[in-house]
Amino acid sequence: MKILAFFAHPDDETMLAGGILALLARHGAHVNYLCATRGEGGEVGEPPLCTQDKLGELREKELAYAVLALGGQSLDFLGYVDPLVGENGELGAYTNDLTFLADQVATIIHKRQPEALLTHGSSGEYGHPGHVLTFQAALEAVRLLGNAAPGVYTVQADFPEHPKPRLSNKNDPAQIIIDVTSVLEDKIRAAMCHRTQHALFIRRTSEMLGRPTTVPEVVTRVESLHRTHPPYNQSVGKHEPLDPLFELILATGTAWCA
Repeated sequence: MKILAFFAHPDDETMLAGGILALLARHGAHVNYLCATRGEGGEVGEPPLCTQDKLGELREKELAYAVLALGGQSLDFLGYVDPLVGENGELGAYTNDLTFLADQVATIIHKRQPEALLTHGSSGEYGHPGHVLTFQAALEAVRLLGNAAPGVYTVQADFPEHPKPRLSNKNDPAQIIIDVTSVLEDKIRAAMCHRTQHALFIRRTSEMLGRPTTVPEVVTRVESLHRTHPPYNQSVGKHEPLDPLFELILATGTAWCA
């Protein structure tokens, strides 16, 4: 099975869906990665690992190593520039031209021929405009492709025991929940590749716990998916013909239907 993982910034693939992607690769799926930006607007590390103007170049390398750790087959960038975070922590989208972006995504889909596209949730996890834009572009791309389009699945789908409620996409109910413990080492290895973002990864948890934490501590063992296109009839459940991606994941023995 061919998978396309489409995310806005380096590290989104790992921290939001690294376990699922590693699990799919381990069980024979060909996972290709597409990143809209090189994360130029992110943090440079504590202490700094580079200057802000060199961050995109460094994060491109970090993502390349993370993709290898997750068992990925290829990595493409769309070449957008991630905007800097605003003075009050304001986040921004990387383009205002959804039509052109969707056309670019459709071109990559045509090139890679995936059967499933994994991307950000409809609320952008914690509302990040770049994440929301990426989700919208994925949906518009499959609309353009019509019958040739892959299924679209959003990550960090909502369920009651979600390990990080702040990241949960509240309008995307989980249809499958995956225990990624069997590939946790791969996910942690990928997270360790994103060195410039380590302080960001642990900051909120350290503040919450009142003590320093480590990157492996904040890497979650449970992930989830919601099928956005074509819509999945949650009320039908197991009586609906089994989704091919869900079938592959369930066959690993690490997942269950919500």
